[in-house]
Amino acid sequence: MSVNKNKMTCQQANQIDLVDYLESLGFKPTKNKGSDYWFISPFRKEETASFKVHRRKNVWYDHGSGVGGSLIDFGLRYFNCQIPELLEKLSSNFSFHTPLVKAPVKVEQKTESPIKILDVTIINSLDLLLYIKERKIDFSIANRYCKQVVFEVQNRSVKALGFVNDQGGYELRNSSFKGSTSPKAISTFQNNNSELAVFEGFFDFLSYQMINRLEDPSSRDFLILNSTAFFEKSYPFMDSYSSVQLFLDHDPTGLKFTQHALLRDTKFQDASSLYASHKDLNEWMQSMGKAQVNSIRPKLR
Repeated sequence: MSVNKNKMTCQQANQIDLVDYLESLGFKPTKNKGSDYWFISPFRKEETASFKVHRRKNVWYDHGSGVGGSLIDFGLRYFNCQIPELLEKLSSNFSFHTPLVKAPVKVEQKTESPIKILDVTIINSLDLLLYIKERKIDFSIANRYCKQVVFEVQNRSVKALGFVNDQGGYELRNSSFKGSTSPKAISTFQNNNSELAVFEGFFDFLSYQMINRLEDPSSRDFLILNSTAFFEKSYPFMDSYSSVQLFLDHDPTGLKFTQHALLRDTKFQDASSLYASHKDLNEWMQSMGKAQVNSIRPKLR
């Protein structure tokens, strides 16, 4: 199989079998167990293999440096180049590699307890209205993007704010509950723009809409991860944009993914300076208070 180098995309590149590709670079697995293949790390000298490829998922993880990802992520780090140069390298040798992954692998996370959806309506519960107010989100914005979801968990009925994902599952929140239904997935709002804003959770996304509520909400596209487990899986989606602003949490995981993206491509921008002294955008919103937010109303670009 051969692919015209001008037609090579990141998605096609990430379908190349990582084990075959590493072997073409001269790296042979030292052992394998099931889908796990272990290599001496290509990034340094070592005696004990610490570089693992999960062949079924077609992803790698380097235990020595604590980084991992797709074939594209490996190539950018190994060759120290940008995406166009890497795709050119891959295109010229693509016929030597066997595509393994036929479609992006879906990451599903199960909640600790089964959740059964009983009803989905507009938001009308007093408790949820008070909860939205506590989170410093206007009802008009919450009502635009969220629903009131009644569900059953552990033989009891619960009402929560529900934020739907691209596969029909819900992120569920109230003052005492945080969970999600299956399937777990990202949420996107695609308006055919070249700019993308990325958030970890939907309350950060709602906070952004609060701050920029005088703007046309379709002026850019949005990606809400709903779990950082989807960040690296979302690179093919993010790579289709010319500019990507990251509003990730100020915790070790959020900072790690932000730094990784900044090193990966110059299109990524760290947009978290606004809430530098807080964990996330919504925590900053709550600390500032609605009156102060109205007076400041910064432009997040």
